[in-house]
Amino acid sequence: MLTVVMYHHINSDDLPLSNSDVMMKAHLELISERYTTIFPGEPITSRSICLTFDDAYYDFYCYVFPLLKKYNLKALLAVPSAFILDDTDIDPIQRLSLKHEDIYKSYIDFAPFCTYIELREMVQSGHVEIASHSMHHVNLTQESIDLEKEIFGSKVMLEDKLGCRIDSFVLPFGKYNDAAVSLAQEHYSYVFRIGNALNPSWDGIGGLIYRIKGDGLKRPCSLFNPLKQFSFWFKTMIKWIKS
Repeated sequence: MLTVVMYHHINSDDLPLSNSDVMMKAHLELISERYTTIFPGEPITSRSICLTFDDAYYDFYCYVFPLLKKYNLKALLAVPSAFILDDTDIDPIQRLSLKHEDIYKSYIDFAPFCTYIELREMVQSGHVEIASHSMHHVNLTQESIDLEKEIFGSKVMLEDKLGCRIDSFVLPFGKYNDAAVSLAQEHYSYVFRIGNALNPSWDGIGGLIYRIKGDGLKRPCSLFNPLKQFSFWFKTMIKWIKS
């Protein structure tokens, strides 16, 4: 079974969607000792784990990327392409200063997301692979949403800006319907959702790759204790049967 973990912020005021930099360092150090991190599509072994970070906040570049290099780890970064600036000269402290609720409405003035220059640097390092997280990080089930623009348009933009193939899509908010999933599977080989279950393969369950929540860790090993692992296995079996 493949474990895929979902994270969001580092040192954010939105605690349910965040870990401290101290916790993330200890957590990633533990992962480096016990597991082998892989990108989507790479061979799966009993030690494989896939780390995914949603939204491409600047705190990923500031805190996580140096740890990936230090511990020789890989991570998939899901990018909402419309909010990414080409470059910025805004002070790093300012870029990290926004409350979570203000990030999307103040992205031009504060550059709270990674820039395209930073994304290219991380991709070229070999430690980060980019996924689309839609164009505007929206609920894809809403009737007013242009699915083609959000799902395929974001792929086109990212590939143009980064000069690399984008083959993974992460469903925003874990919200989706048949139309959104069908279009995502048409343009991407790997489609990720929220779900606290494991995956038999890169085909996921029912065509979607499940991710367990890695935010709000109480201990570096919280996700890997036997009781937690049993709950993931149990949910996997239920989802598998229903699929």
